Parts: sequence; C-alpha cells; structure tokens
Amino acid sequence: MGLNGRGMDHVRAFLALPNVEITAVCDVDERAMTKASALVEKSRGTAPAAIKDIRQLVESKAIDALSIAAPNHWHAPATLLACAAGKHVYVEKPCSHTPREGELMVRAARKFHRKVQMGNQRRSWTGLREAIAELHGGAIGKVTFARTWYNNQRPSIGRGKAVPVPAWLDYDLWQGPVEERPFRDNVVHYNWHWFWHWGNGELGNNGIHALDVARWGLRAGCPRQVTCGGGRYQFDDDQETPDIYVTTFELEGQGASWESHSHHGRGFEGSGFGITFYGDRGTFVISGNSMKFYDLNNKLTRELPHRGNDLDHYGNFVEAIRNDVPLHSEIEEGVLSTLWCHLGNIAWRTRQTLQLDPARQQLKNNDAARKLWASGYRKGWRDLEKIA
Repeated sequence: MGLNGRGMDHVRAFLALPNVEITAVCDVDERAMTKASALVEKSRGTAPAAIKDIRQLVESKAIDALSIAAPNHWHAPATLLACAAGKHVYVEKPCSHTPREGELMVRAARKFHRKVQMGNQRRSWTGLREAIAELHGGAIGKVTFARTWYNNQRPSIGRGKAVPVPAWLDYDLWQGPVEERPFRDNVVHYNWHWFWHWGNGELGNNGIHALDVARWGLRAGCPRQVTCGGGRYQFDDDQETPDIYVTTFELEGQGASWESHSHHGRGFEGSGFGITFYGDRGTFVISGNSMKFYDLNNKLTRELPHRGNDLDHYGNFVEAIRNDVPLHSEIEEGVLSTLWCHLGNIAWRTRQTLQLDPARQQLKNNDAARKLWASGYRKGWRDLEKIA
C-alpha cells in the first residue's frame, strides 16, 4: 500500500525474497499503481490485482501480510484494518501520526495476534547489530549520552495554490481518515511531510532512524523530560514544521539529542546523518556507513565494516511470519521510538518543556500538549478507533 518513492522499494524488496508473491498492489494514484503492477508482472509473469481502496484489499483471504508505505496519516489506520482482517503488517516509519495511534497499534497487534514490524531497517543491518552488541558489552564503558543528527539541502515548497484535483488521484481516499482539507498543488506527493495535518516534519521523517538507534544503544525507554527549540529560518513559504531544530531527551542517568538542518548539507563527523554514543571510556561513532570506536584520548581503537542492507529487514519480517522468529523491530519497540519523535514535535509546537511519567509513557499535567496527543478521525472512519 503506497507505491510512490519508498513504496517501490517495498515492491522490489518483496520481489527479491524467495517464495514471496505480491498478489495485489494498492494506491490512490493510478500512475503509481500502473508502474508497480508492470514491475511485478515483468518479474513474475503475472500482474497483481490493482486495488485502490485498502478496505477492499484486506478483505482478500489470499493475502497473508500488508506492507505499508503510504503517507504518515495512513500508517496506523491501515495497520488497524489489516490486523483486524488477520493480516501481518510491515509499516514504514514513523509508525504512527500521533502518540494515541501508536497505543492503538500495539493493542491491535496483541488482540489479533499479528506480527507487526516497523520499517526502521537499521535494526536488521548485520554490522550494526554486532556493533550495538559490542556497545552493550562495554566497549566504551558506561554509556551516558547519544548525539544524533540529520542534514539536507531541501528546496522551498513555495506557496501552494488551490487547483482542481488531478484525474489520476483519488484525493478523498488519499486523505482517508483525517479531516478534509482543500487540494493544493504543493502537498502531494512528498511535501505533506511538512504539514502537521498529514506529516511529522523531519523529526518523524529522518529523526526516527537516528533516534531509534540511539534508544537501542542506550537501552532506553520513555524519557522523563523533552525540550525542543528551533524554527523556520531559511524560507518564507507554506511549510509548517521547523527547518532547523534541536531536541533533547532526559532519561534516568542518561540523555540524548537530535539536531536537524534542512537547508545545510554539512553535518557532524563528515556525514549528513549519524549517531555518536559517549561512554566513560570512549565514544562510538556511526557516521554514514562508517562505525568507529575511540578511546578517551580520541584515538581510533576499532573500525567495523558496514554489513547488511534493507532487504534483511523485510526478510526478518517474512521469517517471523513463517517460523515465529523474533522481529527486529516489533511494533511496541517501533511505537516507543516513534513516541520520542512525537514528543519532540509536541514540545516545539507548544513551546514547552514536557514532563512525563516514563513507566506509563504518558504526559504529566499538560493540557496544551495533551491536545496534540491524538487527532481523531473524520465521519465515516471513526470506527477505526474501536478496532483495538
């Protein structure tokens, strides 16, 4: 489900796995559905069913699993529908659009006994798994802090205009469960990321990858305090989410940070993406595909090769369905990492420092922040909230 951009990566990955058949493709964009169908037919000799409405697709008894690469506001609703219909689910990051949706996803996975994996593929990279095991084994001593970052040079999205919906797009179904908004020419197919109504900004787009690894390395749960500062500094356009921001997470005896610059490609450690772990005996740096351990004198002590790829993550999902092996990013883990991103965004939007109860993974007495915990669904879709 969802066949533009990342969705085509899903198609190619499942075509590459042994004994996996793509029996149906689903998108509200006719052009994307045609392209994906042609790729499957070229690979397997048989065209898949082309189904526009996910509600019809999950009714098929021939389908074992649903792979979701639609926009963020569809991740949880599609997962809930699939679980209720007896399908296992691979869902892209961030796994939910709001914290409340994450809670519902975990409940649905448990209620219907489904395998649900989030698409934070680094959890399955062989080299990184070995490196994190070394980190947990004391390679840099007691780990107290993780610094994460993402840099890019994104152009302005400009000022959108109200225009007729293109003939190739079912815009009503693209919006799905969220409240309706008029169609504008600078939202579909990618810029929805930068509007709170559909997306989660760069924190939910790429921050989730870095923060998930940070949380994994720290063996951290829910933070007890979150702050976020930054703003829209580069362009005067329609984008609602920040282009530069720094988020900090305070845990018990540990901390983490995430920094993003959307219009400057130069990052830290010579890479636009990375994570640095700080311990009492050294540091561990993941910079692009490089993984290096340093002592306290900044001397390189060990460098690990990058091994593994995204296909490993899809493969782990299929193997979990077939042989009940553990998922590398089971939905409860994915929801917790996604929650970190939601909390950073909520802190920025409310301009407040968030205080949380880590055990309950809930906010403490903050009415403004609570209003952003859930958004609810529009008429015709509200039964989704009853699934779990």
